[in-house]
Amino acid sequence: MPVGTRTRARTTMTEPAHLLRLLAWLSPAFPTGGYAYSHGLEWAVEAGDVRDGDTLRDWLADVLAHGSGRNDAILLRHAHRASDDEDTLAEIAALASAAVPGRERRNETLAQGAAFILAALPWLSDPCAAFADQAPYPVAVGALAGAHGIAEDDATAAYLHAFTSNLISAAVRLVPLGQSVGLAVLAALEPAILRVARETHTATLDDIGGCAFRADIASLRHETQYTRLFRS
Repeated sequence: MPVGTRTRARTTMTEPAHLLRLLAWLSPAFPTGGYAYSHGLEWAVEAGDVRDGDTLRDWLADVLAHGSGRNDAILLRHAHRASDDEDTLAEIAALASAAVPGRERRNETLAQGAAFILAALPWLSDPCAAFADQAPYPVAVGALAGAHGIAEDDATAAYLHAFTSNLISAAVRLVPLGQSVGLAVLAALEPAILRVARETHTATLDDIGGCAFRADIASLRHETQYTRLFRS
């Protein structure tokens, strides 16, 4: 490249209406009941696996890259692409429901998916309504975003950010951590969120799987945990 030559990266702008919808649907105030679920973190805190900001960051980075974060991103993307195909959406929803590693995690994704569709009724368009009661959360978000023409990459990154934020909020209450520590963890995880969003762009449904075994075990152990504040 000649000296002094500059290149400008191309940026894709999100339409204001689409941004507003993502902000609404994935806001902590949107009534999906996400605050009631810790995704196994409650057991991880009791076991001492998560005890401060550093261990929380590492735990969530693994969940994003190797566990349910990555899987949810794949499912959301495929639901987005099938937003106008009721049969395909139903198949993706069935796969998402079957792929979770335990009862509580299954209840978590189904309950949040149903709550999301119910809360999103003012924006709802077919075929989302056809499987509202059985739509796992990432499938419901992806289908609705696709039906509204919201960019797939934007919806994926926003979902992963909301997923991470919700678990940080749970850890802030459980460990406990200060709000400033929680925000520092969220900021530190931005590259991981963007990387998972980017890497799942070409993933197929056959790529669903993971190796975040400790997080899966934590969720299973939570089912019989003696003292519990959260539903998962």
